[in-house]
Amino acid sequence: MISEAATLTAEQFADFSTLITTRLGIKMPESKRVLLQSRLHRRVRELGLATVDEYHRLFFSDTEMQAEELEHLLNLATTNKTDFFREPVHFDLLVDDVLPAWRKHPPTPVFRVWCAGCSSGEEAYTLAMTLLEQRARQPFEFSLLATDVCTRVLGIARQATYSTEQAAPIPAPLKSKYLLRSRDPKHPQVRIAPEVRACVQFGQLNFLDADFGLREMFDAIFFRNVMIYFDRPTQHAVVGRMCRNLRVGGALFIAHAETLQGLPLPLRMVAPAMYRREPGAPPS
Repeated sequence: MISEAATLTAEQFADFSTLITTRLGIKMPESKRVLLQSRLHRRVRELGLATVDEYHRLFFSDTEMQAEELEHLLNLATTNKTDFFREPVHFDLLVDDVLPAWRKHPPTPVFRVWCAGCSSGEEAYTLAMTLLEQRARQPFEFSLLATDVCTRVLGIARQATYSTEQAAPIPAPLKSKYLLRSRDPKHPQVRIAPEVRACVQFGQLNFLDADFGLREMFDAIFFRNVMIYFDRPTQHAVVGRMCRNLRVGGALFIAHAETLQGLPLPLRMVAPAMYRREPGAPPS
């Protein structure tokens, strides 16, 4: 039974949700109040505070506390569900379609991929292993950028240590080649091998920023299972800005549960949840 003092009131939720939506673009309907309340309880305990009410009062009345706490609050608001080799057909399309097209007429000497919304790193390392396998068959240079707004999951991604259950979707040949296994039977874990970790550059990026600060043009962007947290205008704005860094002919991958249908963007769907960048200016 949650005490009244521990309950996040409708007014308090409105304050937090407005701030989160303004800063991250994440939709925060009333149905998320219990979820945010649960996450705030953990943070309240970490800070040694008595109640969520006290946290709310300090956050919105103490500017110094808010400046120190804002990153933690925004981390609490993000949902970080990801897996190795999730929706595997996209990795097949990357190596069977996008990469061969780049090889025929490489616009630059380096094949560049952006894992946008990388969470705890599983997708980024999946891309790294996939591209390393292709490079072993036919040498080429590639770079892999992985970004997320949440500093907590970026720390996990850089550590590159996962449970054996998390690593289960990785094909057996790749496990033996690219995973290091823990020697502690009580804590069965794996760590991504150094040659794979070295392929990925992790960085923090907020999709609501007017300028992502990226100067590279990418040949493929994986932007999967992120748009579902945005409303339609935000989806349009974010993907439009993303197109500025996707070269003409490059590929944008979104999740199969997502769609860009009806959005005026220089993108053409060429396979389920895969779009090709067409000539034309993205929305400003």
